Amino acid sequence: MFARKHIETKLGWMTIETTNEAVTKISFGKTGIEIGLCPIADQASQEIVEYMAGERTQFSVKMAPRGTDFQKKVWDALKKIPYGVFPSYSDIAAAIGKPTATRAVGMANNKNPIPIMIPCHRVIGRNGDLTGYAGGIPLKKKLLDLELRS
Repeated sequence: MFARKHIETKLGWMTIETTNEAVTKISFGKTGIEIGLCPIADQASQEIVEYMAGERTQFSVKMAPRGTDFQKKVWDALKKIPYGVFPSYSDIAAAIGKPTATRAVGMANNKNPIPIMIPCHRVIGRNGDLTGYAGGIPLKKKLLDLELRS
C-alpha cells in the first residue's frame, strides 16, 4: 500500500511517501494529496519532528530509496555520517572506494529521494563551502545550524 502524508515542521511543510514497509520519498513542501493511513508514515513524521526539535540524531524508520546501484552506495555512506559531522564530497567518494568520483557523488546527493533521513545536507565542499542542496542552500544552512546547536 502507498501512503502520502504532509507534516508541518519549523522549516516548512514536508511530504512523506511510504509503502507499508518503508519510507520511499520525502519532499519539501506539500506535494500531491494525502493518501492512506500507514504506521510507517506516522513513525517517519514523528522522527522528523523529533529531529527538528533537536531530540533525535538518528532515524530508525526503515527506508527504501529507489535509485541506481551507485546512488544507493552513496546514500548508504551518507547514512553513516554522524550527526553534526560534515564531510566533503571527496570524503564520501573515498569512503565508497571511488576517490575520483566526487562529481558523481554530488549528483547522487542531488538525486537523494529521502533528504534529512539520508543526510545529504551534511556533505559540504572540500573548502567548507555550502554547495548545492535540493531544498536550497538556505535550508541546508538551517539544517546544519540545527545540528551544530544540539
